[in-house]
Amino acid sequence: MSFSISDLIAEFAEESGFSISMDEEDTTSVDVLESPSDDIAAEFVTDRSAYEKQKATLQTYLDSLPYECESIDAMQAKLEYIVGKLIVCAKSKNWLVLTTWDAILQCWLQMRYPMTTSTRAALVRFYYELCLLPGIEVRVIRSWADMLYRLLGSKTVKRKLEATDLQLPWKPLWDLLYKELFPKGRLAEFQGNRNLNNILLYVAESCKRYFPATDIPDMLETFLPILTPDTTLTMIPVLTSFLPPTHTHIYLPVIFRIWEAFNSHVMDDRFLEFAGILAEEHVAGKEGLAGEEGGTAWKDVGIWTQEEWLMLVSKGIESLYVPVGNSSQNIAATAVQADASAARQGSKVKKTISRISCLAKLFVYSMAFDGPIRGDSASTPGSPNSQPMGYLAGSKALDSLDKLITSTESYFHPSNSGHWTFTLTNLLQRLTVEFADRWLEEQQPSCKTPVAHRLTPSLRRAFVDVLRTPALLAMFSKDSFSISMAQGALRTMALLEPTLIMPELLERAYGGLEVVNETHRTTAVLKMLSGISLPLVSEIIWRPGQKHLLPLLELCLPGIDLNDPNKTICATLFIVSAMQHVKVGDLSMHHSGFALSGDAPGEEFMEVDTDDTRIPEGVEMSPFVSLGRQEERTLVRESTAGFADWVTSLFRRVLALYENLPEEGGKKKTTGGKTEETVLKSIKSMLDVVTLHLSDQLFDLVLNLVFDYAAINAKSNAIRAFGQLVACLARAQPQKTLDKFLPSCISRIQEELKYGASSVRTTSAHDLVPSDTTLHWNMSILRGCLAYGAHALLKHKEDIINLLSLLLNKTKNERGYTGTAAIVTRVMHALSGVYPSDNRFVNEDVWNQSEFGKSHNTQWGRLYEAKDVKVEWHVPSAEEVQFILDILDRVATPALDKIEALARSTQHWDEVVRNDFCRYLLFVRSVWSGLPSFLKEGPKDVVHPCINSDTELEGLIVDHLDVEAGFILTDPRDPRYQQALQHRVRFGNVVHLAAVALRQIQGGEDHLDAVVAVVKAIDTYFLDYGMSRQDFITLQKNFAQSREVNRVSARQKENSRVTWVKRAQVYHCGRLYIHALYRRRSSLDDTLLKEDLAELCLSPYTRVRRLAQSVLHSTCGSYVRATRYIMPTIFNALSKGNDPDRIKGALYVLGNKGTAALNMSEPPLRRQYLVALLECQHEEKPSIQKLVTTFSTECLIHLSEEVIRTSSYTAPTPGVEASIRTLEEEFSPAVVDGKLTKAAVECAAEHTKRCLEETDKTVRSILEIASRPTTHWRYVHMAMKFLMGFLRRDAVAPPELARFFMEQTLSPQPGIRASAEQAIVKTAVLMKIRAYAKTDAELWLCKWQSPFARTIPLNNPPAFLAQLDQPVHEVDGFYVDLLDTGFLAWSKTIKCYPVNLTDSVPWDLASRQCLQAMSSFIGEGYFAQLATLWSQESSKASGSPHLHAENVNFMITLAKLFNGEHMHLILRIVEPLMIDADKFKQAAAAEILTGLLRGSKHWPRKTREELWSWLTPRFDVILAQAKPDTISYWTSFLEHTLLNLDPRRFQPLVDWILSLHLDFQGDSAFSMTKALNVIVVFIDSVGVRFNSVSEKYASTFFNNADSNYAEIRTSIANALCLIAKYQWRPAYPSVDALLVACAESPDPLRIRQGFFSYHIQSIIDNLPKWKGERFPPPRVSQSRYDKVGLTMLLWLWISLHSPEACLVRPHAMALLPELLSMSELSDNAELQKYSSAVLRVFSSAHLPSSLTHIVLENLVSAIQSSESWRIRLHALPALVVFFYRNLLTISSNGVLKVMDVLLDCLSDENVEVREMSSKTLSGVVRCSQRQNIIPLKNRFISLARSIKLPSRTHHDYGESLRKLHSAILGLCALIESFPYSVEPWMPSLTEVLARHATDPPPISTTIRHCASEFKKTHQDTWHKDQLAFDEDQLQSLSTMLVGTSYYA
Repeated sequence: MSFSISDLIAEFAEESGFSISMDEEDTTSVDVLESPSDDIAAEFVTDRSAYEKQKATLQTYLDSLPYECESIDAMQAKLEYIVGKLIVCAKSKNWLVLTTWDAILQCWLQMRYPMTTSTRAALVRFYYELCLLPGIEVRVIRSWADMLYRLLGSKTVKRKLEATDLQLPWKPLWDLLYKELFPKGRLAEFQGNRNLNNILLYVAESCKRYFPATDIPDMLETFLPILTPDTTLTMIPVLTSFLPPTHTHIYLPVIFRIWEAFNSHVMDDRFLEFAGILAEEHVAGKEGLAGEEGGTAWKDVGIWTQEEWLMLVSKGIESLYVPVGNSSQNIAATAVQADASAARQGSKVKKTISRISCLAKLFVYSMAFDGPIRGDSASTPGSPNSQPMGYLAGSKALDSLDKLITSTESYFHPSNSGHWTFTLTNLLQRLTVEFADRWLEEQQPSCKTPVAHRLTPSLRRAFVDVLRTPALLAMFSKDSFSISMAQGALRTMALLEPTLIMPELLERAYGGLEVVNETHRTTAVLKMLSGISLPLVSEIIWRPGQKHLLPLLELCLPGIDLNDPNKTICATLFIVSAMQHVKVGDLSMHHSGFALSGDAPGEEFMEVDTDDTRIPEGVEMSPFVSLGRQEERTLVRESTAGFADWVTSLFRRVLALYENLPEEGGKKKTTGGKTEETVLKSIKSMLDVVTLHLSDQLFDLVLNLVFDYAAINAKSNAIRAFGQLVACLARAQPQKTLDKFLPSCISRIQEELKYGASSVRTTSAHDLVPSDTTLHWNMSILRGCLAYGAHALLKHKEDIINLLSLLLNKTKNERGYTGTAAIVTRVMHALSGVYPSDNRFVNEDVWNQSEFGKSHNTQWGRLYEAKDVKVEWHVPSAEEVQFILDILDRVATPALDKIEALARSTQHWDEVVRNDFCRYLLFVRSVWSGLPSFLKEGPKDVVHPCINSDTELEGLIVDHLDVEAGFILTDPRDPRYQQALQHRVRFGNVVHLAAVALRQIQGGEDHLDAVVAVVKAIDTYFLDYGMSRQDFITLQKNFAQSREVNRVSARQKENSRVTWVKRAQVYHCGRLYIHALYRRRSSLDDTLLKEDLAELCLSPYTRVRRLAQSVLHSTCGSYVRATRYIMPTIFNALSKGNDPDRIKGALYVLGNKGTAALNMSEPPLRRQYLVALLECQHEEKPSIQKLVTTFSTECLIHLSEEVIRTSSYTAPTPGVEASIRTLEEEFSPAVVDGKLTKAAVECAAEHTKRCLEETDKTVRSILEIASRPTTHWRYVHMAMKFLMGFLRRDAVAPPELARFFMEQTLSPQPGIRASAEQAIVKTAVLMKIRAYAKTDAELWLCKWQSPFARTIPLNNPPAFLAQLDQPVHEVDGFYVDLLDTGFLAWSKTIKCYPVNLTDSVPWDLASRQCLQAMSSFIGEGYFAQLATLWSQESSKASGSPHLHAENVNFMITLAKLFNGEHMHLILRIVEPLMIDADKFKQAAAAEILTGLLRGSKHWPRKTREELWSWLTPRFDVILAQAKPDTISYWTSFLEHTLLNLDPRRFQPLVDWILSLHLDFQGDSAFSMTKALNVIVVFIDSVGVRFNSVSEKYASTFFNNADSNYAEIRTSIANALCLIAKYQWRPAYPSVDALLVACAESPDPLRIRQGFFSYHIQSIIDNLPKWKGERFPPPRVSQSRYDKVGLTMLLWLWISLHSPEACLVRPHAMALLPELLSMSELSDNAELQKYSSAVLRVFSSAHLPSSLTHIVLENLVSAIQSSESWRIRLHALPALVVFFYRNLLTISSNGVLKVMDVLLDCLSDENVEVREMSSKTLSGVVRCSQRQNIIPLKNRFISLARSIKLPSRTHHDYGESLRKLHSAILGLCALIESFPYSVEPWMPSLTEVLARHATDPPPISTTIRHCASEFKKTHQDTWHKDQLAFDEDQLQSLSTMLVGTSYYA
């Protein structure tokens, strides 16, 4: 069974928003899902300790159960027992057994008993230390990380531990993580994608608040120096995962500076998440948990300064991906592309972050009353340039949110949907969730937020007001996800501010339900109603709601319609959600004597809305206005008179739907397809809720209606469905239903059977025989009646027993006897189960009060706290237990006798016998599947414990946690217990007998049904006990869902009663589930398991095999050591001479992920498994070979050095030891059993020894198979991969293994060859590590020191850098290979390699033998053969030519191991290959040379010099002969050789590269780009060290930017990007200096200076001149202006898409005017395309607020001053995008400038510019200029009125037309700026526009377009909007739409 964190987290992700992806192979832990968090019941009692609160919470759980549970002390003793075992395992380093006890601890936690804070802290510390053990298998660490997460608890309501309770060391975790994030060179290849880094980061993130805050400076000192442009993607997650969330003033400045400097999607994700967490954490400022010192002071907006806030919001706006400024491109794509291009170090860190949730947190937790209140803007008259003062509701954060929502409002409308819709609606939903959460928190007395910073009712109202319109628009979105998000938002807002939301919603609801032809609207409305059912029915939340319930219910009845399944489901959903809060009963008759006030619960706390009850004069009364309480109640009482009619119509509607169902059929006897099944399910749950809440009169009415229908009908297509309907009635009132139906059903069934129904024998599924319909109809009704209410069954005991006997003996076809089986299971379950028997919305005592019956409307929608709910349970009484035993005696026993008799007479089995066998067996099996919690298993006598006594201890074998779980018979001394136990044992024995018998029968094909029946019987025997995992998870999901429906936030302690009842049930089932785990095996269990089930898994029939295998895997998951017990049987089945089907069955059993993981972790089983796989080559069948291939690949992940080390761990564990000491102090002195510990430690030593012996044995066995001449090459390859997995760093490979690998490097099979090369590399690397490392920790944490390396202090970084540019000193010089620091700041030391080396590697004896074995194989011809093989054409068609990494690494390894002794041999072979025309030969030459050069790092000086003297003269030859198809091999050669090594090691090569002549104006583009590409690769490989010459090259590139060839221009652009990237080094001498600069300097990271300002300036100066010299078309693209322009644009484009985009910003700003002028050149399409694209990307990039006004100035002046209308046309969209992206940063002056420009452009000469500026104006007005609407309106109207159009021939005609058009465009822009509402000033505009509707185009077309847009956007609300217009205005509107009428 695999437990995945991801399940847990996905399930309750709402709260934690965390997800972690991990591989699924995990057998050690058990799946106990955390019950959804509800520490709610006792959460808010502040003065008690956490422990007391936990006790109070536990009490609500225990009180809800019907049986006595363990005391707290008893459970504490169990915890002590578990911890004792954990400690023994840890002391004896038995990690795999420890993980099994983890699972038991999970079971203990699942019981929710209190744990003291100090114990919890000690356990967390213990698991934290376990996660830090080096060299442990990943899946084990993963299970510990998961345990850590569980102990810390999810952070929904309150953390289990605070920083004061626990301190953890961060440094060891960082050491472990460091080697995962930055693995050493060749080691990296062998780590695969094992995901450990994500697990460790997850541990860091869970524990970061427990890292000491005093270590923050140390953390920064560690992390910041290694943060470089190449490692950002790795280091940023490290920063955000490790930094504790307190003392933020230390690190926030530097974080914002880094964030601002990089263009990266991952960084945005991480930092936004971080900011969201901090905003929530410090919402109380200095008063919060972190205290005066650690808390963050409130600044301008929340805890942010104005500048930080603007940046956060700007990143937030970017995350919405809204396509503003009609650019369909995704704006944020540059950041994603930048991350992809930064991936030289490839980010291995994966985490899904919901940006939207973080953004919502950020806004909500930064809200407070922190500024002046903004006046009502739109109506303020005044001059057009007055700016509004103050903020919305006095909150800056809310004001920013308002601007954000307003500017994106139109994108919520369904007509404007796209990929952004989901993001936007998700934002709405998360905002409301976070707001409600904070609101509730601040209502608690324990809230620490100062009152001045809390949310206020006016803030709440403003908040809901801002989100209301978009949510109402999005309610009708096109995709269901967005709809549900919008509905979630509306639901929360309806609970926060019902008076604002409910009237709007109900208006739409009536509208949507009354229209027939728009099903989309109907379903959306029904879904929305089901979300807001609580405020609708509860008068406490919203008084006017209740009277609308019946009208709405009546309107939704037509929705129940089989032809529209979707609508039916939505209608039932609404009925369920409304009815679960309501009693359905007529109140209109109880009018008199009823006090109309003072009886509603909690009335005095009601928020009374006084402001909306005054009705203005002359308005007819709206149905949604609240009346007084008395009037409202009277109206509601009158409306309930309609309930009777409604219920009758509902049931009639359902019965009509049943009649139209398709026929039942198919294997599973389903009705129709998936949709019909879903519809039936939803109808069933609806009927369940409705019948439950009917008053007695209405129940009788319905019961009679259904009974009458049942009496006169028997519909074959509705048998199941009708049974479900009856079951719903039985569940509500079992006694009535049973008394009504049982007698008639029994008599009809007897009648039918008498006349031969179901008498034709069959054993497989078939269609219904028409003559049996009545029988099945009545059986189905019976199944429904008998399912609930055991007390009702007792009355009819004899009838039921007789009926069961009758059915058992008479129903002979498959359909009949499966029906019988279903009935008996139902009966058994009803009698023996412990289940809640009352799910109504109020406690039973309240429901039964007569007062409640008369006035239940006041209680509608009542919510309870957990402690007030009284759960009614069904617990079996003594009579019911006797009833069960009677059924077992009188019906089941005779059936077992029959089966036994049949099993003993196997000679003549025919169809009759087979039919009897299947029928009786199914019956008995069904009896037991109905009794999972009847009989509690006692202690068993374990015959085969499967323990290896030398290496394992019985005392450490995992034992199940024995808790009370409501089993009926628990005492073995009780005669009833003995009686039941005998029945069960007999059932097991008979099943075994049957299995044996069936194996002996001939003609097995005929008896498949019987065999399958036996497998299912074994399944029942083993697994129908307690509770299955699947059922438990389903229950939990169901509970989680119902809990979410009625609560706004996890802090809310009230919920509907049903939810608490479900919670009690989940808790009870959790106790049952624990009993189903870790069961022991009796001898009967063993017999069934090994002799029957394991054999059936190897059956020749696929159907049987599959079924048996799934039963086997589930059984092995429940019983201790069951897998080990059956393994010998399975391995035997794989040996030669077995039937192929048996082999296949065995392979499937072994290949199951859980079984494979177990086999691979036990050395003896591992050997058997791997050898068994390799011995399968004798089997011809392709299907078997395919399986072997699959499973052999799958088991490789369990083959690593860590797996071997985990099972034989001997290293010291000081951290774990220390944590054990702390743990021991928490418990009594006897917590650890001394004897057991001693024995365990001794066993562990023996176990370790055995493990290592077994491992060596395994290697020898595999090697033997691989070396056989007869072994097929595929199996040799498989063996090779296995052997590679056994190579480990703490032992040297035996020489024969090394020799085998060397032999295979010459294999003709490329796959084997590649693997062999990798194996040699791995062997050599591990040998080297072992030789270098001095301690175990050095070995496993990769902390060894090479004997060739030294560490030197960095005291003077600039001098150190200068030294790197000088030639290396021959005597005391040193090489520095890896410069991984010195970008932001320098680290204290750096590693270097002295030039003169005297040391050599200290190999030990074993390593020398291994080396000897390798070198003995390398003879004269070895390299010649190797070169021939390498230069073969590869069979894999790869896209781009590249060097094979495994070949290069192999060559490096040989060069390093043998110090160049084969050099001359190799060079002789390479010489001809280098100049061969065959590209594969050149590739081989490049691979060999790369390997030699990189491997020559520590060669003797003389050998190195010989190599260079041979190679240097040949560089020119190589370059000269490189062709387009081989050049990439040689550039790869350069890159691989130079990367991360000191270039001075390759001085001759560097000198040659720097001496290359760069020609830009030659004839052959290829020969020019060749040299240029060499330089570009060189710059990229040597990085920073190129800076000494980069200025010279930059000048050359700028001077030659006018090259004729596109390829060269691209190369130049790339080179300039790289030069700037490497020149950018803020490089502070220390981290402290960096922190100071970030806090004080305006540009600490030097991103605003621009590296090429001088060159750019000279180009800008020359461009106008060059523009004048352009050639006429068609030669225009040859002009210098165009060529230089294109190079610059390419450079900008590439730079803006790189992570270092900010570096080019100063240059882009300087070039902005030029970009605009290039965009108008229509004669050069390429130039125009690029300039527009760059303009768009640049204007949408994030800018610091200090730069926005400069760019704005540039854009504005370009538009104003330009001569060309084209420039204006291109600049306007850029201006819009820019304006939107920097909405909050643009100053009021800036906004005025934009307005002036737009008003100028409205009267532009060019019509396109005018229209574009009108579009832009409407956007700008909507976003930020609402206060200027009236002045603008007046201005446009007076302009329109002042112009009379003269006749067309008049000379002023054009001018007047233009002016008039500008006025009309202005008015249309104003109308379009409010697309979804009708403002008070709008209607009057229609008359102005209608006058001009017939003017000549473009005026008439503009008006018509405006009117049609208006019609489109107001369609949804037109019934309401039209009231704002008078008749004339409506007439004008239609005139605008169609122009004048023909007749007018």
